[in-house]
Amino acid sequence: MNYELISVILPVYNQAGHIAEIVEEYETTLQRVHTPHELLLVVNGSRDNSLEVCQELAGKYSTIRVIHEAKGGWGLAVKRGIKEASGDLICYTNSARTTGKDLTLLLLYAVAYPQVVIKANRKIRENFRRRLGSLLYNLQCRYLFDLSYWDINGTPKVFPRQFDRLLSLSRDDDLIDAEFNVICRRQDYPVLEVPIFSTKRHGGKSTTSYKSAFRMYWGAYQLWRAARKGEI
Repeated sequence: MNYELISVILPVYNQAGHIAEIVEEYETTLQRVHTPHELLLVVNGSRDNSLEVCQELAGKYSTIRVIHEAKGGWGLAVKRGIKEASGDLICYTNSARTTGKDLTLLLLYAVAYPQVVIKANRKIRENFRRRLGSLLYNLQCRYLFDLSYWDINGTPKVFPRQFDRLLSLSRDDDLIDAEFNVICRRQDYPVLEVPIFSTKRHGGKSTTSYKSAFRMYWGAYQLWRAARKGEI
């Protein structure tokens, strides 16, 4: 199967200082995929001039579309991007943490293995606290949802449009990644995890804290309850 267009969704939140560098890196490396692509920059809830910077990039690159979402939220931005995407192969990723090399690698896997969900499995965390927090969350999700995946939140995530249940994700927050994996499990969508070893962060600071980690653990439990009721 040959894909006609790849849609890459990049939520942008207060990244005016480095989003241009990221986009330029992506535009260079994506040429190796040899499939037409579009970059959807979903500027969501930003308090800096990220929107203006992204609009300037759209003027420079014909492949870029800018989507302005007034409200913030990782899941909200991902959903808006999926809704606006035109491609028959769809990808979303955390632009602050994804290198052009890693993005291209996963897209090449997706092209080589059609009708398979391709997702990153980040093997390294930058400090012990993040390693422990990630391990606990992943073990919790594996247990609650009978998952075999080791990195629930790992991005990029790439899937063919034919897996239409993934087009209607519902979460507005960080739990959208867990919902994504649960749907793959329930719909029997085959999933291939690709190990990623890079830890580079393009800029800004992580918003992960003990409070946000607790919200993730509690949110996973609530998602499990919703799944038992057939709401997912």
